[in-house]
Amino acid sequence: MDSQSRHSLARLFHEQRVASLGTIFRGSPLVSLILFSATPDLAGIDIHVSRLAQHTQGLLDSGRVGLMIAEPDRESRNPQTIARLSLQGEAEILPSDHPEYQDAQEAYLRKFPNTALNFQLGDFLLIRITVQSARLVTGFGKIFDLTGDDLKHLVLSSS
Repeated sequence: MDSQSRHSLARLFHEQRVASLGTIFRGSPLVSLILFSATPDLAGIDIHVSRLAQHTQGLLDSGRVGLMIAEPDRESRNPQTIARLSLQGEAEILPSDHPEYQDAQEAYLRKFPNTALNFQLGDFLLIRITVQSARLVTGFGKIFDLTGDDLKHLVLSSS
């Protein structure tokens, strides 16, 4: 992967604040807008969601999810050239006694400080989506298929 594509990947994880989450709810596809925070190794995505939400019910039913993170569209650009990352992964509740919970919560709150109250509400869950596969598109002909391990390797090689 070229350095420009690596930079686009890092920007998607660190600068974008919302993603589209795909789940199956009552047997049908459902896509929802969610807030997200990436784990430091980029192999996981943390979301903080209400049990009452349909997308949460869908992901708790199967654990299998899709997630799309994309640059914002600008009228001055061809929308087909915007950087985007499509992830497939397994979602699991990150319980409050999990060794990574505190770090995940702190990272999420750094990105979304106005959501602190939600961590006090009993219906909200911190969910970790472990990336199994991903497709990064950074422009025409710049398509990269990745695994969670590939993402970890990219982080290590960038350090």
